[in-house]
Amino acid sequence: MTEAVLEKLKILAAAAKYDVSCSSSGTVRRNSGNGVGNTVGGVGICHSFAADGRCISLLKIMLTNYCMYDCAYCINRRSNDIPRATLSVSEIVNITMEFYRRNYIEGLFLSSGVVRNPDYTMERIARIAKDLREVHHFNGYIHLKSIPGASRELVNEAGRYADRMSVNIEIPREESLKYLAPEKDHKSVYEPMGYIRQGVLECAEDRKRMRHVPRFVPAGQSTQMIVGASPDTDRQILQVSSALYGMPTMRRVYYSGYVSVNEYDKRLPALKQPPLVRENRLYQADWLMRFYHFKAEEITEPDNPNLDLEVDPKLGWALRHPQAFPIDINKAPYEMILRVPGIGVKSALLIVNARKFRRLTSYNLKKIGVAMNRAKYFITCGELSSPSVCDVSPEYVRRQLVSRRNGENPSQLTFDFS
Repeated sequence: MTEAVLEKLKILAAAAKYDVSCSSSGTVRRNSGNGVGNTVGGVGICHSFAADGRCISLLKIMLTNYCMYDCAYCINRRSNDIPRATLSVSEIVNITMEFYRRNYIEGLFLSSGVVRNPDYTMERIARIAKDLREVHHFNGYIHLKSIPGASRELVNEAGRYADRMSVNIEIPREESLKYLAPEKDHKSVYEPMGYIRQGVLECAEDRKRMRHVPRFVPAGQSTQMIVGASPDTDRQILQVSSALYGMPTMRRVYYSGYVSVNEYDKRLPALKQPPLVRENRLYQADWLMRFYHFKAEEITEPDNPNLDLEVDPKLGWALRHPQAFPIDINKAPYEMILRVPGIGVKSALLIVNARKFRRLTSYNLKKIGVAMNRAKYFITCGELSSPSVCDVSPEYVRRQLVSRRNGENPSQLTFDFS
């Protein structure tokens, strides 16, 4: 690698760090014996985590940080005076293969600024994936960013070689997007999403009839929303996420706390630090929708559309609905057990299976893994004598739990970036 290529690599790896939607799980691409590497579950190395907890290293890089758009929230906006660089198709292919052979990485995460027009940029991204697969027989993980506004043909071309593709929504509401990025609209984002969805579904149908049909984006698609750059509420963000999860191919919605990189732009809020606590609460709410059978409208209220930063969304819902508790852990349905603070998906399944054979007590719940310091206010079982949320008050329970948490780790919700 020459000094010039290394310098460009440093610039483009740094430019790609603001994109967080880089999960590397959900697909298996085994080596047939004539290729390089497998997909199982330095500079620009991004550490992601598979479903089984393994750490996977990705080369996270941009094709170019030149961009024709002037989005207020983006470090790579057209009007910013920053170091710019562009890597050629062959340079990215060679870097990926050399890094893989040296065991630096297990896959590639490739995004790009938009140069000339969306199709010109998307064509180069697709060609990189095609060269890796067909010329170098690379079987590692490939995650490609689809360029908003790109044509169906180029999105389909890229999808034949990528494991996962993503199109970033960035700003949840069209009005806010138009204010911060007048050259963009949601139509250009949702159209490539539709192309990917249609390609995945068509491939699934074809594989039912023909065994050796090439796979199309087998790990599905993802997207990202920026939190804190616009006045959009958590309720609006979660409603958009809920609608996206209604798509059969959407695997993850990522939330990125806004980093104040363009302080001179008066359209942006003056944030001293990224809203990391709010980002964390949105991820917790996201899990409630995906795994705990919550609807987006339940997690927040119309009169208070933002998540409580002091308590997690599940506890917040339970405190707002004391009339639903306490529940008898030995009789309540699985869906209601999932809504008890301190009980996770695995614990709820264990409870439902274990109570077939014996009456569960608080000792049994502790052995199962229930966090009794929270759950005891919302359940009854055996000899449990703690007062429930109805015996005292939601305010009392909230004070008890918040003070206990802050007493154990008073800096838990404090982020000092000075």
